Amino acid sequence: MKRLFSPLLLLLSCLYLFQACSGDYRKEAVGEPDGIWVVMDSTKWDSQTANAIRKVFGSPVTTLPSEQPRFDLHFLNLQSNSDLDFAKKRKNVIFAAPLNDSSNTAAYLRSLLSKPVQQLVDNGKNFAFPLKNKWYRDQYTLLLTSTSDSALANKIVSSEQQLLDNLMEFQRQRWQTRIYDRGEVTAIEDTLWKEHGWKIRVQHDYALHVDTTDFVTLRRQMPDNDRWIWIWWKDNVNNIDYLDPQWVNATRDSLNEHYIRGTVDSSYVSTEYRTDVISRTIQFNGFFGIVTHGRWHMINGAMGGPFVNYTFYVPYQHRLYSMEFSEFAPRYKKRRFVRQFEAMAYTFKADSTLTQAQITGKVKLKDNKDESK
Repeated sequence: MKRLFSPLLLLLSCLYLFQACSGDYRKEAVGEPDGIWVVMDSTKWDSQTANAIRKVFGSPVTTLPSEQPRFDLHFLNLQSNSDLDFAKKRKNVIFAAPLNDSSNTAAYLRSLLSKPVQQLVDNGKNFAFPLKNKWYRDQYTLLLTSTSDSALANKIVSSEQQLLDNLMEFQRQRWQTRIYDRGEVTAIEDTLWKEHGWKIRVQHDYALHVDTTDFVTLRRQMPDNDRWIWIWWKDNVNNIDYLDPQWVNATRDSLNEHYIRGTVDSSYVSTEYRTDVISRTIQFNGFFGIVTHGRWHMINGAMGGPFVNYTFYVPYQHRLYSMEFSEFAPRYKKRRFVRQFEAMAYTFKADSTLTQAQITGKVKLKDNKDESK
Protein backbone atom coordinates (compact mmCIF):
# COMPACT_ATOMS: atom_id res chain seq x y z
CA MET A 1 0.00 0.00 0.00
CA LYS A 2 1.39 3.40 -0.97
CA ARG A 3 2.16 5.84 1.79
CA LEU A 4 0.21 8.99 0.98
CA PHE A 5 1.38 11.41 3.63
CA SER A 6 4.83 12.67 4.52
CA PRO A 7 5.58 12.84 8.27
CA LEU A 8 6.17 16.58 8.03
CA LEU A 9 2.89 17.34 6.30
CA LEU A 10 1.01 14.91 8.53
CA LEU A 11 2.34 16.79 11.57
CA LEU A 12 1.30 20.08 9.99
CA SER A 13 -2.17 18.70 9.34
CA CYS A 14 -2.50 17.49 12.92
CA LEU A 15 -1.46 20.91 14.24
CA TYR A 16 -4.20 22.58 12.25
CA LEU A 17 -6.71 19.98 13.40
CA PHE A 18 -5.65 20.51 17.01
CA GLN A 19 -6.09 24.24 16.59
CA ALA A 20 -9.61 23.71 15.24
CA CYS A 21 -10.57 21.42 18.12
CA SER A 22 -9.14 23.62 20.87
CA GLY A 23 -10.94 26.84 19.96
CA ASP A 24 -10.66 28.02 16.37
CA TYR A 25 -12.31 31.42 15.99
CA ARG A 26 -11.50 31.90 12.32
CA LYS A 27 -14.31 32.21 9.79
CA GLU A 28 -15.81 29.05 8.35
CA ALA A 29 -14.84 28.07 4.81
CA VAL A 30 -17.52 28.75 2.20
CA GLY A 31 -19.21 26.55 -0.37
CA GLU A 32 -21.12 23.30 -0.40
CA PRO A 33 -19.56 20.28 1.36
CA ASP A 34 -20.00 18.16 -1.77
CA GLY A 35 -18.18 20.59 -4.07
CA ILE A 36 -14.44 20.62 -4.80
CA TRP A 37 -12.48 23.47 -6.38
CA VAL A 38 -9.53 22.13 -8.37
CA VAL A 39 -6.76 24.68 -8.82
CA MET A 40 -4.81 23.98 -12.03
CA ASP A 41 -3.44 25.97 -14.92
CA SER A 42 -6.22 26.26 -17.51
CA THR A 43 -3.96 24.73 -20.17
CA LYS A 44 -3.87 21.56 -18.04
CA TRP A 45 -7.61 21.05 -17.65
CA ASP A 46 -7.50 18.28 -20.28
CA SER A 47 -4.28 16.76 -18.93
CA GLN A 48 -3.87 13.24 -17.59
CA THR A 49 -3.85 14.66 -14.07
CA ALA A 50 -7.11 16.56 -14.59
CA ASN A 51 -8.79 13.47 -16.02
CA ALA A 52 -7.50 11.35 -13.11
CA ILE A 53 -9.02 13.86 -10.67
CA ARG A 54 -12.31 13.67 -12.58
CA LYS A 55 -12.23 9.86 -12.41
CA VAL A 56 -11.49 9.66 -8.70
CA PHE A 57 -13.54 12.57 -7.35
CA GLY A 58 -16.09 13.19 -10.10
CA SER A 59 -17.22 9.71 -11.18
CA PRO A 60 -20.99 9.13 -11.07
CA VAL A 61 -22.47 7.42 -8.01
CA THR A 62 -24.35 4.62 -9.73
CA THR A 63 -26.13 3.43 -6.58
CA LEU A 64 -28.33 6.54 -6.43
CA PRO A 65 -31.75 6.63 -8.13
CA SER A 66 -30.60 9.54 -10.29
CA GLU A 67 -26.89 9.69 -10.93
CA GLN A 68 -24.83 12.39 -9.28
CA PRO A 69 -21.04 12.67 -9.20
CA ARG A 70 -19.13 11.81 -6.06
CA PHE A 71 -18.30 15.51 -5.84
CA ASP A 72 -19.16 18.52 -7.97
CA LEU A 73 -15.84 19.58 -9.51
CA HIS A 74 -15.04 23.20 -10.38
CA PHE A 75 -11.73 23.99 -12.08
CA LEU A 76 -10.00 27.26 -11.23
CA ASN A 77 -7.11 28.89 -13.09
CA LEU A 78 -4.57 30.47 -10.75
CA GLN A 79 -3.72 33.80 -12.40
CA SER A 80 -3.77 36.33 -9.59
CA ASN A 81 -3.78 36.79 -5.84
CA SER A 82 -7.55 37.19 -5.96
CA ASP A 83 -7.81 33.72 -7.53
CA LEU A 84 -5.67 32.35 -4.73
CA ASP A 85 -7.73 34.13 -2.08
CA PHE A 86 -10.90 32.70 -3.64
CA ALA A 87 -9.47 29.16 -3.53
CA LYS A 88 -8.29 29.52 0.06
CA LYS A 89 -11.85 30.24 1.23
CA ARG A 90 -13.44 27.08 -0.25
CA LYS A 91 -14.54 24.15 1.90
CA ASN A 92 -12.80 21.61 -0.35
CA VAL A 93 -9.86 22.61 -2.54
CA ILE A 94 -7.27 20.63 -4.49
CA PHE A 95 -4.03 22.13 -5.78
CA ALA A 96 -2.59 19.84 -8.48
CA ALA A 97 0.48 20.18 -10.70
CA PRO A 98 3.79 18.42 -11.41
CA LEU A 99 6.30 19.83 -8.96
CA ASN A 100 8.70 21.22 -11.57
CA ASP A 101 6.00 22.57 -13.88
CA SER A 102 6.18 26.22 -14.93
CA SER A 103 2.58 27.00 -13.94
CA ASN A 104 1.53 29.29 -11.10
CA THR A 105 -0.05 26.33 -9.33
CA ALA A 106 3.26 24.45 -9.33
CA ALA A 107 5.06 27.52 -8.02
CA TYR A 108 2.53 27.80 -5.22
CA LEU A 109 2.92 24.11 -4.35
CA ARG A 110 6.68 24.58 -4.11
CA SER A 111 6.12 27.49 -1.72
CA LEU A 112 4.02 25.26 0.54
CA LEU A 113 6.29 22.23 0.55
CA SER A 114 9.65 22.31 2.28
CA LYS A 115 12.79 21.17 0.48
CA PRO A 116 12.90 17.82 2.34
CA VAL A 117 9.29 17.17 1.36
CA GLN A 118 9.99 18.15 -2.25
CA GLN A 119 12.81 15.60 -2.21
CA LEU A 120 10.36 12.93 -1.13
CA VAL A 121 8.16 13.88 -4.08
CA ASP A 122 11.13 13.74 -6.47
CA ASN A 123 12.00 10.29 -5.14
CA GLY A 124 8.44 9.06 -5.73
CA LYS A 125 7.77 8.41 -2.04
CA ASN A 126 4.93 10.91 -1.56
CA PHE A 127 2.48 12.73 -3.78
CA ALA A 128 -0.63 13.55 -1.71
CA PHE A 129 -0.70 15.93 1.24
CA PRO A 130 -4.07 16.55 2.99
CA LEU A 131 -4.37 19.60 5.23
CA LYS A 132 -7.33 20.17 7.53
CA ASN A 133 -8.54 23.65 8.45
CA LYS A 134 -5.44 25.30 7.01
CA TRP A 135 -6.87 28.74 6.20
CA TYR A 136 -10.45 28.51 7.49
CA ARG A 137 -12.54 26.29 9.73
CA ASP A 138 -14.29 23.27 8.24
CA GLN A 139 -11.85 23.14 5.34
CA TYR A 140 -10.20 20.24 3.53
CA THR A 141 -7.19 21.01 1.33
CA LEU A 142 -5.37 18.42 -0.76
CA LEU A 143 -2.00 19.04 -2.41
CA LEU A 144 -1.27 16.67 -5.30
CA THR A 145 2.12 16.70 -7.00
CA SER A 146 4.69 14.41 -8.59
CA THR A 147 7.52 14.43 -11.12
CA SER A 148 5.36 14.64 -14.27
CA ASP A 149 1.80 14.83 -15.49
CA SER A 150 1.63 11.10 -16.27
CA ALA A 151 3.31 10.10 -13.00
CA LEU A 152 0.88 12.21 -10.97
CA ALA A 153 -2.14 10.89 -12.86
CA ASN A 154 -1.06 7.27 -12.30
CA LYS A 155 -0.54 7.85 -8.59
CA ILE A 156 -3.95 9.49 -8.23
CA VAL A 157 -5.78 6.65 -9.99
CA SER A 158 -3.88 3.87 -8.24
CA SER A 159 -4.60 5.46 -4.83
CA GLU A 160 -8.26 6.16 -5.55
CA GLN A 161 -9.76 4.48 -2.50
CA GLN A 162 -7.20 5.93 -0.09
CA LEU A 163 -7.75 9.45 -1.41
CA LEU A 164 -11.52 9.07 -1.17
CA ASP A 165 -11.42 7.50 2.29
CA ASN A 166 -9.32 10.35 3.67
CA LEU A 167 -11.70 12.99 2.32
CA MET A 168 -14.81 11.03 3.33
CA GLU A 169 -13.58 10.73 6.91
CA PHE A 170 -13.45 14.52 7.04
CA GLN A 171 -16.85 14.68 5.34
CA ARG A 172 -18.39 12.47 8.01
CA GLN A 173 -17.10 14.75 10.76
CA ARG A 174 -18.45 17.73 8.86
CA TRP A 175 -21.89 16.16 8.38
CA GLN A 176 -22.06 15.05 12.01
CA THR A 177 -21.72 18.68 13.06
CA ARG A 178 -24.52 19.69 10.70
CA ILE A 179 -26.81 16.79 11.58
CA TYR A 180 -26.73 17.20 15.33
CA ASP A 181 -26.43 20.97 15.67
CA ARG A 182 -30.23 21.19 16.04
CA GLY A 183 -30.22 18.61 18.80
CA GLU A 184 -30.48 14.87 19.29
CA VAL A 185 -32.76 12.46 21.12
CA THR A 186 -30.57 11.41 24.02
CA ALA A 187 -33.46 9.56 25.68
CA ILE A 188 -33.56 7.08 22.78
CA GLU A 189 -29.77 6.79 22.82
CA ASP A 190 -29.82 6.01 26.55
CA THR A 191 -32.55 3.39 26.05
CA LEU A 192 -30.63 1.64 23.28
CA TRP A 193 -27.48 1.59 25.40
CA LYS A 194 -29.24 0.32 28.52
CA GLU A 195 -31.53 -2.24 26.89
CA HIS A 196 -29.37 -3.49 24.02
CA GLY A 197 -25.74 -2.59 24.70
CA TRP A 198 -25.19 -0.29 21.72
CA LYS A 199 -26.21 3.14 20.50
CA ILE A 200 -25.95 5.65 17.69
CA ARG A 201 -26.51 9.37 17.94
CA VAL A 202 -30.16 9.97 17.05
CA GLN A 203 -31.02 13.09 15.07
CA HIS A 204 -33.59 15.31 16.76
CA ASP A 205 -36.58 14.36 14.55
CA TYR A 206 -36.26 10.55 14.58
CA ALA A 207 -38.58 8.36 16.66
CA LEU A 208 -38.22 4.80 17.91
CA HIS A 209 -40.63 2.39 16.16
CA VAL A 210 -39.82 -1.33 16.31
CA ASP A 211 -37.96 -2.50 19.42
CA THR A 212 -37.32 -6.22 19.95
CA THR A 213 -34.53 -8.28 21.48
CA ASP A 214 -32.57 -8.25 18.22
CA PHE A 215 -34.09 -5.62 15.93
CA VAL A 216 -34.76 -1.88 16.23
CA THR A 217 -36.07 0.71 13.78
CA LEU A 218 -35.85 4.48 13.99
CA ARG A 219 -37.87 6.65 11.64
CA ARG A 220 -38.11 10.25 10.50
CA GLN A 221 -41.47 10.36 8.76
CA MET A 222 -42.44 13.33 6.59
CA PRO A 223 -44.78 13.38 3.58
CA ASP A 224 -42.06 14.07 1.00
CA ASN A 225 -38.92 12.81 2.78
CA ASP A 226 -39.30 9.56 4.70
CA ARG A 227 -36.10 8.18 6.26
CA TRP A 228 -35.62 5.11 8.41
CA ILE A 229 -32.85 3.19 10.11
CA TRP A 230 -32.87 -0.40 11.26
CA ILE A 231 -30.33 -2.31 13.32
CA TRP A 232 -30.30 -6.09 13.72
CA TRP A 233 -27.85 -8.10 15.79
CA LYS A 234 -27.01 -11.72 16.46
CA ASP A 235 -25.41 -12.94 19.69
CA ASN A 236 -23.05 -15.83 20.46
CA VAL A 237 -21.20 -15.38 17.18
CA ASN A 238 -17.66 -16.74 17.37
CA ASN A 239 -16.90 -17.31 13.69
CA ILE A 240 -17.63 -14.96 10.78
CA ASP A 241 -15.97 -16.92 7.97
CA TYR A 242 -19.33 -16.94 6.17
CA LEU A 243 -19.56 -13.15 6.12
CA ASP A 244 -19.48 -11.96 2.51
CA PRO A 245 -21.62 -9.67 0.30
CA GLN A 246 -23.95 -12.52 -0.73
CA TRP A 247 -24.70 -13.41 2.90
CA VAL A 248 -25.15 -9.73 3.78
CA ASN A 249 -27.64 -9.13 0.98
CA ALA A 250 -29.63 -12.30 1.67
CA THR A 251 -29.87 -11.38 5.36
CA ARG A 252 -30.83 -7.79 4.58
CA ASP A 253 -33.56 -8.88 2.18
CA SER A 254 -34.99 -11.30 4.75
CA LEU A 255 -35.07 -8.62 7.45
CA ASN A 256 -36.59 -6.04 5.12
CA GLU A 257 -39.30 -8.46 4.04
CA HIS A 258 -40.20 -9.24 7.64
CA TYR A 259 -40.03 -5.78 9.18
CA ILE A 260 -40.16 -3.04 6.51
CA ARG A 261 -43.59 -3.59 4.99
CA GLY A 262 -45.78 -1.52 2.71
CA THR A 263 -49.34 -0.39 3.30
CA VAL A 264 -50.77 -3.55 1.72
CA ASP A 265 -50.09 -7.06 2.96
CA SER A 266 -48.11 -8.20 -0.06
CA SER A 267 -45.74 -5.22 -0.25
CA TYR A 268 -42.31 -4.98 1.36
CA VAL A 269 -38.88 -3.46 0.80
CA SER A 270 -36.30 -5.44 -1.19
CA THR A 271 -33.00 -4.76 -2.95
CA GLU A 272 -33.15 -3.53 -6.53
CA TYR A 273 -30.68 -5.93 -8.14
CA ARG A 274 -31.27 -4.61 -11.67
CA THR A 275 -29.04 -1.67 -10.75
CA ASP A 276 -25.62 -1.53 -9.10
CA VAL A 277 -25.28 -3.01 -5.61
CA ILE A 278 -21.71 -2.29 -4.49
CA SER A 279 -20.04 -3.86 -1.45
CA ARG A 280 -16.54 -3.66 -0.02
CA THR A 281 -14.82 -4.68 3.20
CA ILE A 282 -13.92 -1.90 5.63
CA GLN A 283 -12.73 -1.18 9.12
CA PHE A 284 -15.84 0.31 10.67
CA ASN A 285 -15.00 2.16 13.89
CA GLY A 286 -12.26 -0.41 14.41
CA PHE A 287 -14.49 -3.42 13.62
CA PHE A 288 -14.23 -5.64 10.56
CA GLY A 289 -17.23 -5.11 8.33
CA ILE A 290 -18.81 -4.84 4.90
CA VAL A 291 -20.43 -1.67 3.60
CA THR A 292 -23.07 -1.99 0.86
CA HIS A 293 -24.58 0.79 -1.24
CA GLY A 294 -27.53 0.29 -3.55
CA ARG A 295 -31.18 0.98 -4.21
CA TRP A 296 -34.27 -0.54 -2.64
CA HIS A 297 -37.68 -0.92 -4.23
CA MET A 298 -41.09 -1.87 -2.93
CA ILE A 299 -42.31 -5.31 -3.95
CA ASN A 300 -45.93 -4.87 -5.16
CA GLY A 301 -45.61 -1.12 -4.79
CA ALA A 302 -44.34 1.93 -6.66
CA MET A 303 -41.63 3.19 -4.31
CA GLY A 304 -37.85 3.16 -4.20
CA GLY A 305 -34.76 4.96 -3.04
CA PRO A 306 -31.16 4.61 -1.88
CA PHE A 307 -29.81 2.56 1.02
CA VAL A 308 -26.48 2.10 2.74
CA ASN A 309 -25.82 -0.90 4.96
CA TYR A 310 -23.01 -1.60 7.44
CA THR A 311 -22.64 -5.21 8.58
CA PHE A 312 -19.84 -5.67 11.12
CA TYR A 313 -18.60 -7.85 13.96
CA VAL A 314 -17.92 -6.68 17.53
CA PRO A 315 -15.62 -9.37 18.97
CA TYR A 316 -15.78 -8.36 22.64
CA GLN A 317 -19.57 -8.77 22.54
CA HIS A 318 -19.43 -11.88 20.30
CA ARG A 319 -22.10 -10.07 18.33
CA LEU A 320 -22.73 -9.48 14.63
CA TYR A 321 -24.57 -6.29 13.66
CA SER A 322 -26.31 -5.15 10.50
CA MET A 323 -27.31 -1.49 10.32
CA GLU A 324 -29.22 -0.06 7.37
CA PHE A 325 -30.25 3.47 6.39
CA SER A 326 -32.89 4.11 3.71
CA GLU A 327 -34.90 6.97 2.30
CA PHE A 328 -37.94 7.68 0.14
CA ALA A 329 -37.85 11.27 -1.14
CA PRO A 330 -38.80 11.43 -4.83
CA ARG A 331 -38.59 15.23 -4.99
CA TYR A 332 -34.97 15.45 -3.84
CA LYS A 333 -31.55 14.42 -5.07
CA LYS A 334 -30.17 11.79 -2.75
CA ARG A 335 -26.39 12.18 -2.49
CA ARG A 336 -26.39 14.48 0.53
CA PHE A 337 -28.82 12.24 2.42
CA VAL A 338 -26.62 9.18 1.86
CA ARG A 339 -23.64 11.20 3.13
CA GLN A 340 -25.68 12.07 6.22
CA PHE A 341 -26.51 8.39 6.72
CA GLU A 342 -22.82 7.52 6.55
CA ALA A 343 -22.02 10.19 9.12
CA MET A 344 -24.73 8.91 11.47
CA ALA A 345 -23.54 5.31 11.09
CA TYR A 346 -20.07 6.19 12.32
CA THR A 347 -21.46 7.43 15.64
CA PHE A 348 -22.16 3.77 16.53
CA LYS A 349 -20.78 2.56 19.86
CA ALA A 350 -20.94 -0.88 21.50
CA ASP A 351 -20.83 -1.44 25.25
CA SER A 352 -17.57 -3.23 26.06
CA THR A 353 -18.76 -4.00 29.61
CA LEU A 354 -21.81 -5.96 28.48
CA THR A 355 -21.15 -9.64 29.23
CA GLN A 356 -22.59 -12.54 27.29
CA ALA A 357 -24.63 -13.56 30.33
CA GLN A 358 -26.21 -10.12 30.45
CA ILE A 359 -26.94 -10.27 26.72
CA THR A 360 -28.64 -13.67 26.81
CA GLY A 361 -30.54 -12.84 30.00
CA LYS A 362 -32.50 -9.93 28.59
CA VAL A 363 -36.30 -10.14 28.50
CA LYS A 364 -37.79 -10.51 25.01
CA LEU A 365 -39.93 -7.59 23.91
CA LYS A 366 -42.84 -7.62 21.50
CA ASP A 367 -41.80 -8.58 17.95
CA ASN A 368 -43.22 -5.61 16.04
CA LYS A 369 -43.20 -4.94 12.34
CA ASP A 370 -42.98 -1.54 10.72
CA GLU A 371 -45.96 -1.67 8.38
CA SER A 372 -46.36 2.04 7.80
CA LYS A 373 -44.58 2.38 4.45
